[in-house]
Amino acid sequence: MASVTASSVKFSSVSCLIKQNQVSNLKKASLSFTGNGFQSRRLPVLRFRVACAAKPETVKKVVDIVRKQLALPDDRDVNGESKFSLLGADSLDTVEIVMGLEEEFGICVEEESAQSISTVQEAADLIEALLEKKC
Repeated sequence: MASVTASSVKFSSVSCLIKQNQVSNLKKASLSFTGNGFQSRRLPVLRFRVACAAKPETVKKVVDIVRKQLALPDDRDVNGESKFSLLGADSLDTVEIVMGLEEEFGICVEEESAQSISTVQEAADLIEALLEKKC
């Protein structure tokens, strides 16, 4: 087992989703350990997931497309956490939602990525990642 005498996590221009705490627009992240307090050469495997949240306007556009595609009433709550399946979407609806997103944002979503989208937020995050790669 390893022990660390000092450690730090640094974020610059932070605003990302880190598990349950939400921030946005992560630009740079670094994790550093200092000191010589390691008791063995075997270090533990550290795993964490950082997922950047999409811009609110992107989420809004996705919500609008989902509402239109599924013919949802205006009073039906649809937000980033909304799951397509719980909104009544079947696999064909999901394909059509993805096609609508591709048309609206001028992107191309690979089939593998399209199959992994289950929420409005996941769709918005994927869109922004694809748009960033495009630039």
